[in-house]
Amino acid sequence: MNVMENESNAHRAICALIEGAEKIIRIRRDFLELFTACILAKGHVLLEDNPGCGKTSVAKTFAALLGDESSVRFKRIQFTPDLLPYDITGVDVFDPESRSFRFVPGPVLSNVVLADEINRTSPKVQSALLEVMAERQVTIGNSSHKTPKPFFVIATQNPIESEGTFPLPAAQLDRFMIKLSLGYPERDAEISILNDNPAENALLKLKPVISVDAFLALQDAVDHIFCHPLLKEAIVDIVRETRTERTFVLGASPRAALHLLSLSQALALVRGRSYVIDEDIVNLAGPALAHRLKIRDAKSDVSKMIRELALEKIGRIKNLS
Repeated sequence: MNVMENESNAHRAICALIEGAEKIIRIRRDFLELFTACILAKGHVLLEDNPGCGKTSVAKTFAALLGDESSVRFKRIQFTPDLLPYDITGVDVFDPESRSFRFVPGPVLSNVVLADEINRTSPKVQSALLEVMAERQVTIGNSSHKTPKPFFVIATQNPIESEGTFPLPAAQLDRFMIKLSLGYPERDAEISILNDNPAENALLKLKPVISVDAFLALQDAVDHIFCHPLLKEAIVDIVRETRTERTFVLGASPRAALHLLSLSQALALVRGRSYVIDEDIVNLAGPALAHRLKIRDAKSDVSKMIRELALEKIGRIKNLS
């Protein structure tokens, strides 16, 4: 199979994934493209939205599209103040018959993990996710246990409630590749939701549209998407500016730059290209970086500031070339 056929097959598979999601999630297509790009880039997604907008349905939908229960393990963790770290990671229990300890895996050792209302538990419990989100393993005692492939975390939080919540630590926010918001659907889409109730009816009938092996192959293909060295320089300049500009109290990390590059490559693949363009970086800079940053003026629109910064750095690169 030649390169063109490979690219065509990859694009068809991605379109099938997005079109399958559109049957359940009646929202603008660009949200689904960014979400798909993130999981193809082996990233984790933070969904922040008002209650009832479909955050949980997004996680369930993509898990169902990737495979049935025998091939893709989906687990939902409801975060509450009384949750304990081993409720997430698992624990060693003593087996009296063998007179030894055996590991009982926690729900985080699944393919698709929904961390529902992640900010409703204590920082101690939130920290139980740090290792597995960064290294795709959990360490219990002297043993490490790997997550299956694929593996990604979809976390949700509501922006309007502060009582009984704990702000996510900077270290955890930095592990989310992207932060997205569904927003409210358009009027026609909301009417279709009333008519179909897709989260209750169609979701139960949803069939996989891509095999696990094919999805893993798409993840590997992301690394081969070409990004011009000048565009990589622009990514670095954007990230470095957040560390030196006085507007920011906390800037973006090198991990943030890696995430922005991977996301740009994945979005190019989602949109049927074998190369990154400047528009990819500009559109992704806000969703990829804003949640990691702390600014002096809390009323400022961080995403808008980052987009403008990206436009400035991309503009300089264009002038040099």
